[in-house]
Amino acid sequence: MSFQAYLDTIETKTGLTPRQLVDRAGERGLDQPGVKAGEIIAWLKDDYGLGRGHAMALVHVIKNGPKIDAKHVGATGSHRDASDTLWLDGKGSNPQG
Repeated sequence: MSFQAYLDTIETKTGLTPRQLVDRAGERGLDQPGVKAGEIIAWLKDDYGLGRGHAMALVHVIKNGPKIDAKHVGATGSHRDASDTLWLDGKGSNPQG
C-alpha cells in the first residue's frame, strides 16, 4: 500500500483529511521536536481507532511534512507513490486522483 493510500484510508476511517489531523496534532503539541512516535500512535488509536500501520503513515507526515523519499516514487515496492509529495487536503480533491 502506498503512503498516499494509507492517508486516503485514514480519511475514510476518521472523516478528517490528513491536513486536519496534522493540525489537531499541532494543537496537542504532538508536532514538537522530541515527541515520540508512540505518543502520536496512542493518540490516533485512542481518539480515532487507527491501527499502527496507518498511524505510522501519519506520524511520518506530522514529523516530516508531506515529502517522501524519492526512492518510493514510481517504484514497485509496497510503499510506491506517483509523487514525492503526499496530498493532505482530501482524497476527493487530489489532482492525481
